[in-house]
Amino acid sequence: MTGENIPNFSWEEHYYKLMDGREPRQLLLDVLEKFPKDKTFHAIDLGCGDGTETAALLSRGWSVLAIDAEEAGIKRLVNKVPEESRSRLQTQIAVFEEIILPPTDLVHASYSLPFCHPSHFPAMWEKIKNAVKLGGRIAVNFFGVNDSWANETDKTFHTEEQVRAMVADLEIEYFHEMDEDGEATIGPKHWHVFTVIGRKV
Repeated sequence: MTGENIPNFSWEEHYYKLMDGREPRQLLLDVLEKFPKDKTFHAIDLGCGDGTETAALLSRGWSVLAIDAEEAGIKRLVNKVPEESRSRLQTQIAVFEEIILPPTDLVHASYSLPFCHPSHFPAMWEKIKNAVKLGGRIAVNFFGVNDSWANETDKTFHTEEQVRAMVADLEIEYFHEMDEDGEATIGPKHWHVFTVIGRKV
């Protein structure tokens, strides 16, 4: 059972406060290493959550479209962004099936894509790939079928073969599978996660 399915679950109490002050996730740091440091680019932070990764991109001079379904997360993001960086920030409050993605150099989606309903996932994935410019990158996590949440029918889970098929038209720069016990914000959890960085060619 995931957090939003728990009675009286509060994003503010059960997620944002716990995430406050954390460092940017390694997925973002790894993909940024693949872009020239003497240039600035545009990114979409899809499922931006508490905004940590968006803020990190802005601090590096990037322009960012931050998208999340939770208005509270977007408000927290805007409040943490320095005034001088806000002209490079756009926000969109939308669920996955309603997202509008402009052309971009990077789509970053850390632990967010699996929360797209399976019936909308194929169309959303095509939107992501179509939005990325040639030479741009997609940095994403997919949940695998061994994940402890895999019985939840409103979320999307994949086998390794399915993930590799979805990214077959990208130049794969990083592919990693995690299949192990760990912790989530709501307690112990078995994680089965595929992490992919792919370049559009």
